[in-house]
This record gives sequence, structure tokens and C-alpha cells, in this order.
Amino acid sequence: MALKIRMSRGGAKRRPFYRIVVADSRKPRDGRFIERLGTYDPMLDRDNPDRVKLNEERIKHWLSQGAQPSDRVARFLGAAKLAPIPSVPEQTKKNQPKAKAQERLREAEEAKQAAEEAAKAATEQAASEPEADVAAEEQDGEPSKSTEGSAEEVVADPDESENKEE
Repeated sequence: MALKIRMSRGGAKRRPFYRIVVADSRKPRDGRFIERLGTYDPMLDRDNPDRVKLNEERIKHWLSQGAQPSDRVARFLGAAKLAPIPSVPEQTKKNQPKAKAQERLREAEEAKQAAEEAAKAATEQAASEPEADVAAEEQDGEPSKSTEGSAEEVVADPDESENKEE
């Protein structure tokens, strides 16, 4: 006979009250039970000592006989330090995006990281160039020619560009 320590509902409509009982797992929830081990009144405040009442001696006896507590009763027993606190089950994966959407998110994240790395490399390169220019000026006593020539190449005469088009 497979024994379960579970809750059996009582009380009026919208006023639940539960008995914590040992029952054969094949019996209905509110059906025949072997022994009453405590009560649970969810209508009381969480810090109220009468919210969960347990007969610790009898619970230990039935656990030693192989009775398995339900999930909710296992939490109560864990809080009362009669059994180890059950671990919280891992959530389902149905709330996550599908495979293609996850792939797009991964690609976007990789592109973002690549852009950050490129920006970081550009700032490091820009920071190292003035140091090289300063070192060259100290050696030559003149500003480097590479920076002067590049400025002239960038600035173009607008009249020349119009003549080239014609």
C-alpha cells in the first residue's frame, strides 16, 4: 500500500480548511484516510501559529514507515524541520523564445559586442597615436609630416570637384 501524507479539504465555499492526513494514494482526496496528523488554515495570517498545526511525533512515525509527503506538505515539514526543504523545480522552457528568435538575439548580442570591441580598439589606437606623435616631435623638433599631409588631402577645393565632373 502506497502511503501519502497529503491535505484533505474541508470548510465552506471560499473558506478553505485542510486536514493533513495519511492516506492510501489510491483513495480520493477527501476520501478515507488512515490518520489525521494536523491542520492547515490558509485564511489565517502567515505569522499566526495556528495556521499550520502538526503532530510531529506521528509525522516522524509515518515518514519512517515510508509515507511520501505531497509537495505542499513537504514544504510545511521543511519549515518545521521535520524533513529536508524540497528544492524549487526548474521552470518550463515554454516561456522562452523559439529557436530562430534565440538565434537572432544571439547574433544581435554578438554584433553589439563586436561594435563595443571595435570602439574600444579605436579609442586605444587614438590614445596611442598622440603619444607616438609627441615622441616623434621630441626627436625631430618638428611636428610629424604624416599628420600635416593628411589634413591637406582631406580638404579639397570645391571648384576642382566641379571641374572634374564636367
